[in-house]
Amino acid sequence: MNHKTKGYLYGAVAAATYGMNPLFALPLYADGMDADSVLFFRYLLALGILGGMVRWRGRDFRLRRQEIGPLAAIGLLMAASSLTLFLSYNYMAAGIASTMLFVYPILVALIMAIVFREKITVLTVACIALALLGIGMLYQGDDGQALSTTGVVLVMGSALSYAIYLVWVSRPPLREIPTVKLTFYALLFGLLLFLFRVDFGRALEVPQHGFRWFNVVALAVLPTAVSLVSTTKAIQYIGSTPTAILGALEPLTAVFFGVMLFGESLTLSIVGGIVLILLAVMLIIAGGRIGLYLVRFRELFPKLPRLRRNKR
Repeated sequence: MNHKTKGYLYGAVAAATYGMNPLFALPLYADGMDADSVLFFRYLLALGILGGMVRWRGRDFRLRRQEIGPLAAIGLLMAASSLTLFLSYNYMAAGIASTMLFVYPILVALIMAIVFREKITVLTVACIALALLGIGMLYQGDDGQALSTTGVVLVMGSALSYAIYLVWVSRPPLREIPTVKLTFYALLFGLLLFLFRVDFGRALEVPQHGFRWFNVVALAVLPTAVSLVSTTKAIQYIGSTPTAILGALEPLTAVFFGVMLFGESLTLSIVGGIVLILLAVMLIIAGGRIGLYLVRFRELFPKLPRLRRNKR
């Protein structure tokens, strides 16, 4: 198997595993757990996994003083994005929520244009129009019943938080931090938000049986650790832009599991909206430098050589 084939396989695995969020979160909701408790355990377990990866790659956990504030800020942004997405599952089908979340590359383009004065091209404007049309088709289904406004606001807030996160980690001083170490601290600071929301453990719903623990562990392993490592490998083989385009599998995976396992509806209007959003996002990634901001893993934590100990 050549490197290009490996890269596309890794990219597909990365996107598909990230799209498994609803697969493991929705059963926990049905079993009585709330979003705060689910995300608390997801972040806690993923923190252990990422910490092990930092040590395995020969990195240390030291930070410079000027890095602490930005890391705390992006950690809260990551947590806010996770929380609003998981809360949106209570108001709309998870597949639709995951598709709407996928507009974050377009929001990245807008942020770069508004904040950093990057030129808005005709392609960007066309992609924004396509995405808005797609969201409109999702919002009003074939049965005439509109989506929950609360759900739409939550998932758009999730996409915006993630877009800001992606832009911020691509700029100094954060871009000098190895990605796995950066993600570890983002999870650590993000965990503090959920610790506060569960009233420092007093309102925490602890999994009581194996089914709950299986889903909580799966959330930490598949959409977090496996997706992160696979994304890293994909970019090493095929680069950031093709890997970002393969991210279109994320909402498709969520839609598949939503329809097949959770009985979510799939109307012509929903299919059309999904197609328009995916087309808009793939065009804006392929047509510009957005791929550089979507995935910042090109220099991801190369393993450091071990120092040889002098024999006495």
